[in-house]
Amino acid sequence: MNRLGTLVFAGVAIAAGAYWLTLPSQGNLPANPLVGSAEAQQAEIDTSSIVEMVQGAEDAPVEVIEYASYTCPHCAAFHEGPYKKLKADFIDTGKVRFIYREVYFDRYGLWASMVARCAGPEKFFGISDLIYKGQAEWSRAGGPAEIAEELRKIGRLAGIENDKLEACLGDATKAQTLVAWYQEHATRDDINSTPSFMINGKKVENQAYDGFKALIEAELGN
Repeated sequence: MNRLGTLVFAGVAIAAGAYWLTLPSQGNLPANPLVGSAEAQQAEIDTSSIVEMVQGAEDAPVEVIEYASYTCPHCAAFHEGPYKKLKADFIDTGKVRFIYREVYFDRYGLWASMVARCAGPEKFFGISDLIYKGQAEWSRAGGPAEIAEELRKIGRLAGIENDKLEACLGDATKAQTLVAWYQEHATRDDINSTPSFMINGKKVENQAYDGFKALIEAELGN
């Protein structure tokens, strides 16, 4: 999926939160993705509060970063297939430290991210699996209200209590910070499609698992 850059304005209202969200679609990434006024576009956003979602040994010799969107079908296919092999062969064996970074093409991907992060790092990857498995259903549930409700159902299925779920989805400050965080990394690593990967700092496009395995093994010196 190749959709980063041009500004698209989408009105967002979840729970008590209501704000205007600016998200990229194609071309160059804008400086600040969430705006409520002209001044907000120029404001610096502190993204240090955003937690990196990581699997694998801290001292693993190979670092793999995935950039993915919850609304990207190719990302769902990766998580249903190659990711499971990557986890078994390299992450669980201490050879790869895996970092997952969300890309926000639209408000629905952002909402999904806020649900995935709602229960903390311990449940993040499990909830992400549920979101990807159900992508074809929740992403086509209808309008914004229907899609938001389907994402709530996934959160409840993962054991998140209603009050906490609503607080997560209604956190406009967190939404703003997440989008700024995404753009910082996407700009720095020149990410313009999903899924995209960084293997020990080198950008890698999506490919069959055998290709990933060969690249990782080369980094391991095999």
